[in-house]
Amino acid sequence: MKIYNYRIIIAAVVMLSFAACDDNLTIKPEQSIPTEIAISTPSNLQKILNNAYGDARSSALYGGGIALVSELIANDGDLYWDGTYVQPNQYDEKEILTDNSFVESLWLRAYKISNQTNIVLDNLAVFTDANDKNQAKGEAQFLRGLVYFDLARLFAKPFVAGAVNNQLGIPIILEPNLDPTKITFPARNTVEEVYKQVIIDLKDAYTLLPASNGVYATKYSAAALLARVYLQKGDYVNALAMANFVINNSGASLASTYAKTFNNSENSTEDLLAWQVSSQDASSNDFNVFWAGADFGGRSGNPDISIEDQHFDIYDDADDQRNNFFYEADNICTTKWKNQYGNIPFLRLAEMYLIRAESNFRGATQVGLSPVDDVNMLRVRSGASLFGSVTLATILMERKRELSFEGFALFDAKRLKQNIGSLAYDANNLVLPIPLREMDVNKKLVQNPGY
Repeated sequence: MKIYNYRIIIAAVVMLSFAACDDNLTIKPEQSIPTEIAISTPSNLQKILNNAYGDARSSALYGGGIALVSELIANDGDLYWDGTYVQPNQYDEKEILTDNSFVESLWLRAYKISNQTNIVLDNLAVFTDANDKNQAKGEAQFLRGLVYFDLARLFAKPFVAGAVNNQLGIPIILEPNLDPTKITFPARNTVEEVYKQVIIDLKDAYTLLPASNGVYATKYSAAALLARVYLQKGDYVNALAMANFVINNSGASLASTYAKTFNNSENSTEDLLAWQVSSQDASSNDFNVFWAGADFGGRSGNPDISIEDQHFDIYDDADDQRNNFFYEADNICTTKWKNQYGNIPFLRLAEMYLIRAESNFRGATQVGLSPVDDVNMLRVRSGASLFGSVTLATILMERKRELSFEGFALFDAKRLKQNIGSLAYDANNLVLPIPLREMDVNKKLVQNPGY
């Protein structure tokens, strides 16, 4: 089953009427519907939700855009940007301009999803079936919590565990806007406030969503994303609880080989949520566009992003399938994004094992398996030799081996307070600028330091 991008225009339509005119002149617009109709039925609200999923899967966000930011800003020699686009090159050089159109698209698409989900949440009364209502509410809160989490990670300084996080985050907007003449101009909330709202949304989604929901978000998608959020903010107790819950209850299992985790037309056994890609919208799969060679759908014979020799230093076993998950297309490419029409894994069971291992190790606990056993689950699957014991450094290196090129690099560097080259983890130029167009129209916004 694929998620297709159903477009529904939420706009008030001015209907002009003329006395004594023939009915043939009363034309109903085909590309838009009145606002009151758009929000009047469960079916129409579901179409708005479908469109929010489509926007989330777009190239600007989870179809490659956010991962591109994370991997290139965090790049310290593992990757080589060889593309002609200047916007990603600014990420790689850590010299991002406020008019960067990729940054602008990311911001706008995320807030579009925020508005779509707010519209759904504000009109739940149209549902007559309680289960349908809960599911719609859960999906809307899941998507809203998701985009606010990543907006905060990209446009604000890192969350600091145990500290008062009163540095500027991003604007939180919880009311829908259906009238373009009544747009509000909010100020930025604090990082603390953003994380609080994200956790509220995701905990509600976890409670409301069903265990099975096709290719859409489920209870286990929400729990897995909560585990990621808690890990990012250094709350290892709750990260452990959520990851362990997913491992024990989701019914997901590691794919039998590392290769079977990627490039699939249907979700793999370990996907807790994957963004659906079809032949109709594959051109907006920026993982493939920028990371693959031309023979596999990329932009050119020489891929825009190639893997440098330095990257291979992280592998400790020549037999590890992850060490060989590459191919040559002029330069070396990762095999993860080889299929132009393959679904994009977003929440994988493997990540939950890594979160549980790290959280257990940090807390000197053993909820579920021991840290070494969790790490060895992944090493068995990839054909690598097993460890007899692990340290925190061992677990974090396994995380790199497993999750490389999936968009974790910058976020892990920030939460672990790891420098990127000569730049401190909280350097100004590791944070995206508020887009220039937003600064121009909203005088309540304060630009990030350094821009």
